[in-house]
Amino acid sequence: MIDLPVVKKEERRRKPDWLRVKLPMGDTYRNVRNIVDEYKLHTICQSGHCPNMGECWGAGTATFMILGNTCTRSCSFCAVKTGRPNEYDEDEPRRVAEAIELMKVKHAVITSVNRDELKDRGAAIWHATVREVKMRCPDTTIETLIPDVRGNWEALETMINAGQEVVSHNMETVKSLYRKVRPQAKYQRSLEQIQRTKDYGKRTKSGIMVGLGETDEEVFEIMDDLVAHGCDVLTIGQYLQPTKLHLNVETFVHPDTFAMYKEVGLNKGFNYVESGPLVRSSYHAEKHV
Repeated sequence: MIDLPVVKKEERRRKPDWLRVKLPMGDTYRNVRNIVDEYKLHTICQSGHCPNMGECWGAGTATFMILGNTCTRSCSFCAVKTGRPNEYDEDEPRRVAEAIELMKVKHAVITSVNRDELKDRGAAIWHATVREVKMRCPDTTIETLIPDVRGNWEALETMINAGQEVVSHNMETVKSLYRKVRPQAKYQRSLEQIQRTKDYGKRTKSGIMVGLGETDEEVFEIMDDLVAHGCDVLTIGQYLQPTKLHLNVETFVHPDTFAMYKEVGLNKGFNYVESGPLVRSSYHAEKHV
């Protein structure tokens, strides 16, 4: 029997220097928070424990999360609350649009929880939200980070035909870790969703996390699969454990490796690759239009 080295709990969780983030502060940050609170909106920045919230809100932008803040999925990496959602708010599209108008953002990012219990997966609210933003802010470009529609391709078309410029759907992790990381999703189905979005004529985008135990070869494999299914933009970031109940971080990936991933991704055919320890789906999203 081989004796494995003992790693203390506090040592395993210690983050390297390159994962340090600035504390949120400043008038612009406070203005964004006030607008989010006043309009009773949800953001993935807050619900997802995003490490870049201080930077993004300090720059006057946020990623709005529609259809409530309770997800019907229970992904083992995600900090968003899971359970049975309340009925959705039909007035939410107007409030999101007014908030975006007040913030005067040039590029807006909107995402949502999974609403598997809804026949249309929330597509009607998705469509209404994008149309409302376009009506109030015709010069604002929009990226929608949409959930897995579980093969409901009619719902997908409704979600993506409202006029947004970029449609993103995150693969999240490599194929071998899907059952562990995204137990209610299917690797090939998510690829098909991206392909159908591309076939519809949209600029497509996806994101993955690293540090969950994947190999470089598996990262290269998912890059190949995404390019083959029409993905234009890829984001790669470090997985960070949001609570003790979520998956442990297996590896803190060095910034040099992220730089290598970016170079490899561009060589494989992506139009744009955003790769770094603190990169998240909507990080620098205005560059991806």
